[in-house]
Amino acid sequence: MTEVNLIDRLLAEQGALTAVARFARRHEEGGLPAQARYYEDLIPLTRPAPGQQYAFAVDLDACTGCKACVSACHSLNGLDEHETWRDVGLLVGERGGGPYLQTVTTACHHCVDPACLEGCPVMAYDKDAETGIVRHLDDQCIGCQYCTLKCPYGVPKYSERLGIVRKCDMCHDRLAVGEAPACVQACPHEAIAIRLVDVAEVSAAATPGTRLVPGAFDSSYTKPTTVYHSRKAPPDAAHAACAYKLQLEHAHWPLLIMLVATQAATGLFAAAFATGIASPGQFHNAGFPLVAAAFALLNGGLFAAVFHLGRPLGAWRFFLGLRTSWMSREILAFSLMATIAAPAVGAAFLFPGSPLASGLAGATALLGVVAVLTSAMIYIDTRRTFWSPVESFGRFYGATLVLGAAAAAVVLGLAGQSAGMRAALAIAVAIRAIIFGWEYASHRLALKDRNAATHLSALTISALLPWLFPSRIALFVVATLGSLVAIFGAPQFAPAWAALAFATTAASQILERYTFFTAVRAPHMPGGI
Repeated sequence: MTEVNLIDRLLAEQGALTAVARFARRHEEGGLPAQARYYEDLIPLTRPAPGQQYAFAVDLDACTGCKACVSACHSLNGLDEHETWRDVGLLVGERGGGPYLQTVTTACHHCVDPACLEGCPVMAYDKDAETGIVRHLDDQCIGCQYCTLKCPYGVPKYSERLGIVRKCDMCHDRLAVGEAPACVQACPHEAIAIRLVDVAEVSAAATPGTRLVPGAFDSSYTKPTTVYHSRKAPPDAAHAACAYKLQLEHAHWPLLIMLVATQAATGLFAAAFATGIASPGQFHNAGFPLVAAAFALLNGGLFAAVFHLGRPLGAWRFFLGLRTSWMSREILAFSLMATIAAPAVGAAFLFPGSPLASGLAGATALLGVVAVLTSAMIYIDTRRTFWSPVESFGRFYGATLVLGAAAAAVVLGLAGQSAGMRAALAIAVAIRAIIFGWEYASHRLALKDRNAATHLSALTISALLPWLFPSRIALFVVATLGSLVAIFGAPQFAPAWAALAFATTAASQILERYTFFTAVRAPHMPGGI
């Protein structure tokens, strides 16, 4: 038997030491200055070469879910009490007849094609050309929170105290001087490291259907760079512990009011233009109140939207994101609409019944149609199933038509245009029936079909908002009966019944938009139970 001498044993022991143990030994031997916690074994020793970038590498086998990384990140970055830039989630399933549990630590994935950066209307995100780190520029942010809707991993977090969004920046200032990020340094099991990845390889690997871990969003959307590895592949049925948790998302009341009001305004401008084409005499008598009411709704909606912004004074920079952001395009479209709406009101007042007044009303309505399209695209572009093109376009343009017709009926009735009022009410009754029937049928079908893309949203409505559809059914009945009484009842009371029909229709649309925001399933990385 070959005798192993002391030197061989020491060399073998040295090779088996962990990075933390090697650091401790070097520190004891005076190899590093006191308090210098560089952990060079857990970060690259060289800067990224062309075509490379920094990325998190997570050893799932080593992660115990202790949340030391969460605490370190929170402490170093001085986050608010309930603000976290790194989270720990849980995967569950079954393997070989026994339970499967896996904790997953997650932060920003510093994607190759970051959705947060693409969606920001004021370019408050920057992807560093050398390191690939996606940073949030706090002083540029207006607090619109669109990035929180665009990111499919739940990374950007809104700070109520500051009125802006913030996120993980991979402790780029520490990396720049050779120090590990707080989460890397704090992990007692070396589950987190920083590695160099090839950008082209990440992009090529992010094919449709690939996911970072079970329960994560499709990687082809943003091409995340984080690498999760484990010696044990998760079972096929593994899923996030929070996958079937029902919860209501933020209602975004200022946006809710803005959407309903601006869509009603667009419909009312369209009704004014249609009245001018179909009956110039009625437009002569009612054109000004029609466009004036539409103008008031439009500006009321735009004013409400201001309260959604944490820093509204910076919104003038919206043009910076026109190339990629639908929110920038929405702001531009509604700004142009409001600009044309003012002379449309003036023309209707100074030149009642004129082709100029009718034409300006039509131009404003056309800009409104484009603006409503940009509003819908803001939500479609997030790729959330409940905000699909069919759902978003159907709901937004449906609201435009029914609210426009119902509002026009009230204005025409008050202006003494009985024939126009009855026509508008008849149109509103038909559109209201079609829209509500479609929404209710879609909800019932999704509720019954467990494989439907919007099944969990339907379950959320049924379980957490059980009062919603009964309320909307009651509003639908009242609006329809009010419209029919206004059409066929005593003429002197017709405007009052038309007003009741409009009020209940608007209330129903507010409830619909509340559902639109709160029942959506927000994608994110696996969370806890």
